[in-house]
Amino acid sequence: MHIRIATRGSALAQWQSRHVRDLLVAADPSVSVEIVLVSTQGDRDKQTPLGVLGGKGIFVKEVQAALLDGRADIAVHSGKDLPALTPPELTIAAVPERANPCDVLVGSTLANLAEGGTVATGSMRRKAQLGFLRPDLRFAELRGNIDTRLEKASQFDAIVMAAAALDRLELTPPVVDTLSVDVMVPQVAQGALAIECRSSASPVCDKLRQIDHGPSRRVFDAERAFLSELGADCDLPVGAYGVLTGDQPGSPGTTVKLTGVVANVSGSKLLKEQRSGENPEDLGRSVARYLLDDAGGSELLGR
Repeated sequence: MHIRIATRGSALAQWQSRHVRDLLVAADPSVSVEIVLVSTQGDRDKQTPLGVLGGKGIFVKEVQAALLDGRADIAVHSGKDLPALTPPELTIAAVPERANPCDVLVGSTLANLAEGGTVATGSMRRKAQLGFLRPDLRFAELRGNIDTRLEKASQFDAIVMAAAALDRLELTPPVVDTLSVDVMVPQVAQGALAIECRSSASPVCDKLRQIDHGPSRRVFDAERAFLSELGADCDLPVGAYGVLTGDQPGSPGTTVKLTGVVANVSGSKLLKEQRSGENPEDLGRSVARYLLDDAGGSELLGR
């Protein structure tokens, strides 16, 4: 079987596609893989804030279009870039083992960040949670690929990035402070890859299921259900992080523990809820509904 992978052209996106290629070939050496590069609006316009362009879905739609029109057989996405809803013609057939989901500060540790310092990030989630922790901070927009953002880091007191991006590209800036999930709840599916194929392409979907990582998929589904129930997209000040828990030492178990967070854009108000459950989708929806209906999240999100 020959499989064409649609992906963005950034160094990170190409690393992710090569990683998926290697997983597919390891699972079935008879498979041949071709990588199809797709230019997206988000890659072409590196200046306009994401919220103005239309959110992080701008990194996904044109890659999905290549899948829908037959230029490619599968698409590899950063899970955190996916909009809340998947087009009905497509299915997320595989989620490989998740990488580090945490955010990192580059240029300063959180403890050493100067009073009134400026932190650069294009993410409202990151701005809101850091603003809640440190109301003294100021924020600046940050766009561009990984190398471009690192080059701009010296212009600010710190920038915020995903730990997985640095790990995958083997980048080691002089000062990197990992923000624990207790300090900053990650973006939904951060550190995870989502591999889509056409719903009608059964043989391709079957191949992808061979590289699906069950534990990562369970928490991915819980976090995605949370986002979907909020009726939100990944450019709003919300986040979720799931882990598997179990009674046996050394075993992750099957129960998902999910932490969800909703904030206002300024970060002056932040709501957080943590629950556990066996059904990932039901759990994600229940955490979202509590935050929206009972904790006042609808007002924070301007609903």
